[in-house]
Amino acid sequence: MRGLAALVLLGVFAFGAIYFLFPEQVAEAAFKLERSRVGLDRKELDLPASATHPALHIVYLEGGRPQDAAPSLLLIHGVGADKDNWTRSAYYLGAQYHLIALDLPGFGESSKPADLDYHIDAQVERIAEFASALHLEHFDLGGNSMGGWLSAEYAAAHPEQVHSLWLLDPGGIATAQPSEMFQRLKAGERIPLFAQNAEQFRELTHFVFVRPPYVPGAVLNILARRQARDYDLNVKIFGELREDLEKRPLESRVKNLATPTLIVWGANDRVLDVSGADVLHGLLPNSQVSIMPNIGHLPMLEAPKASAENYLRFRDTLQSAAAKP
Repeated sequence: MRGLAALVLLGVFAFGAIYFLFPEQVAEAAFKLERSRVGLDRKELDLPASATHPALHIVYLEGGRPQDAAPSLLLIHGVGADKDNWTRSAYYLGAQYHLIALDLPGFGESSKPADLDYHIDAQVERIAEFASALHLEHFDLGGNSMGGWLSAEYAAAHPEQVHSLWLLDPGGIATAQPSEMFQRLKAGERIPLFAQNAEQFRELTHFVFVRPPYVPGAVLNILARRQARDYDLNVKIFGELREDLEKRPLESRVKNLATPTLIVWGANDRVLDVSGADVLHGLLPNSQVSIMPNIGHLPMLEAPKASAENYLRFRDTLQSAAAKP
C-alpha cells in the first residue's frame, strides 16, 4: 500500500511539474481528448489575400458524417470565443450531420491581425470565402451571440446557400430590452465578456452561465491566460460590433428573410436580453422560438444535449413538411 501511495504521489507531482513547465501543451491535450471523444478533427486552411484583407490562416474542426453522405452544418462562435464552444453539442449532432466549426479571423487559433476590419460585413465575406474553400454550396448554419448575428446576415446575403438557421442568443438586435451587460456598459463598467486575469475570468464564466459546466482547473487557468492575451483585440472587435449595432442593426438586414430559422434563447441570459427572441421572430416569417429555462448566454455549452436535440427536432419538422404533398 505504501508503494502504491508513493506511486500515486509521484504521478501527482509529475503532472504538476509538466503543467508548470508546459501549461499550453497540457490544455491542448485536454482539448484534443474532448474533440477525439466526439469525432472532431482539427484542420487548417489559408484564405488568399484579397482587396479587403491580407492572407489569413484559418483553423477549424470537422467531423460527424462524411460531407457526401449528410447535410453540412457550419457553426460560428461568439465574440471572445472559439471553435471549441461547439465541441460538446457536436457529440449529439454528429450522427446526422457533417459538422464544421471554425475559428473566425481574430479568434482562437486563426489569424489575428490587429489592424484588420472586424465589422460584420467583413466577417460575412470571410465566412463566404471559407465556405467556398471547403466546397460548401448548400448547408445549414448555426451561430451563438456574434456568431448568430453573422449567421443571420450570411443567410440574408446568400439565401440560396442556407437551408436553415440555428440562432442561439444572437447579437445585433437593437430594439430588444437593454440587457444587464448593456446597462453595466452604460454605467461605465468594464465589458464583462473579457478578462485580464484569472479572477475576472471566473467572474466571466458566472456572468455567461447559470451553472458553469465543469472545466478542469488547469484548463481554466489556460483559458484565463488566453483571454488576457487577447484582451485588447477583443475590446477592439467589440467596439466595431457596437458601431454596427448602432448604424446597421440586424433588424434592418433580415426583415422577411424566408430561411427556416430556430431562434433559441437562454431565459437567464445576462449578455443579450431574451426579449430579442420575440423581436427576431416578428421579422422572420418562417421562424420558431425556443426559450430554455435556467440557461444563460451559451446554451450549446451549458445544455449541449438539450440544445442539439432541440435543433434536430426543428430540422425533422422541416423535413416532414417538405415531404407532404
